[in-house]
Amino acid sequence: MDAAAALADLMEISSQVEDAVALDEDGTLLAATGSATSAQALASAAQDLLGRAARVRSAAEVTDVAALMRAGAVVAARGKGRVVAARTPAQPAVGLALYDLRTCLRALTGSEGGRAAA
Repeated sequence: MDAAAALADLMEISSQVEDAVALDEDGTLLAATGSATSAQALASAAQDLLGRAARVRSAAEVTDVAALMRAGAVVAARGKGRVVAARTPAQPAVGLALYDLRTCLRALTGSEGGRAAA
């Protein structure tokens, strides 16, 4: 599935996601749901979070991260050379948001697994 279609499915199934991006693991933007400015900001935040987590744990061990703030969260999942990241509303169900991101990532990378239930 291409990145734009994977993000469209994510937006359809997840009430926890306001904006999302799909990236190559090197940070190249593949698709986004928001404006170019918000997409670049979200992509940068996701790469920064994943990088910081990799400094605490082995980079291979870091598959998803979340940063919680009063206004919402930034969540990211990575695997098979791709990253999917999202911005959530305030008080998100972070576990559900990460589940939805991993489902999107599986669709993007062609891994086994279907769509998540809404």
